[in-house]
Amino acid sequence: MNKAQLVEAIADKLGGRQQAADAVDAVLDAMVRAVVAGDRVSVTGFGSFEKVDRPARYARNPQTGERVRVKKTSVPRFRAGQGFKDLVSGTKKLPKGDEVAVKKAPKGSLMAAAAGGRATVKKAAAKKAVAKKAAPAKKAVTAKTAAAKKAVVKKTTAAAKKTTTAAKKTTAAAKKTTAAKTTAAKKATAKKTAPAKKAVAKKAPAKKTTARKTTTAKKTTARKK
Repeated sequence: MNKAQLVEAIADKLGGRQQAADAVDAVLDAMVRAVVAGDRVSVTGFGSFEKVDRPARYARNPQTGERVRVKKTSVPRFRAGQGFKDLVSGTKKLPKGDEVAVKKAPKGSLMAAAAGGRATVKKAAAKKAVAKKAAPAKKAVTAKTAAAKKAVVKKTTAAAKKTTTAAKKTTAAAKKTTAAKTTAAKKATAKKTAPAKKAVAKKAPAKKTTARKTTTAKKTTARKK
């Protein structure tokens, strides 16, 4: 049975199809609004509708078998009443004719239920208002903590940069001093070796004189002969 068939089924009792359609729409709208607001809609002998929160969980894709994370959500849930269960299971017989299958609620219970529903709706609205007020305060606190963390990080990074630059400067100065020392040592060794080379060069003419002496001696001996 769909909605149109339901309207046709109760049209005779409500005096026309339009009246039945309006009644069905009004009942369903009231039930949906109450469940969305977090209220529990209970119909004696038929069942109850309520909102249920499902936490985040992991599920598996039936087609691929892949593990998928399902977000937190809220779903409507219907629980059949005992009278409805008994009629469906056959424990009780379904009334014939124009008798109503679902027992009517006792007098005064509808008013009490309506008052309770209004109270729960008011409580839910109050909770939402408190949550909205608390949300900006939490955001402000989180913003302050984030700003403080950023300031600390900036300070630490600046100090680290300063230390690294100082270390670089010290290493550069050390390199310069070592280079200057090595160049000075090279110059000193070059100066020391230069006079020795000059002395060796000056001593070289002695060989020439000895060579001249030997040649002259040979010449004189040749003449005497």
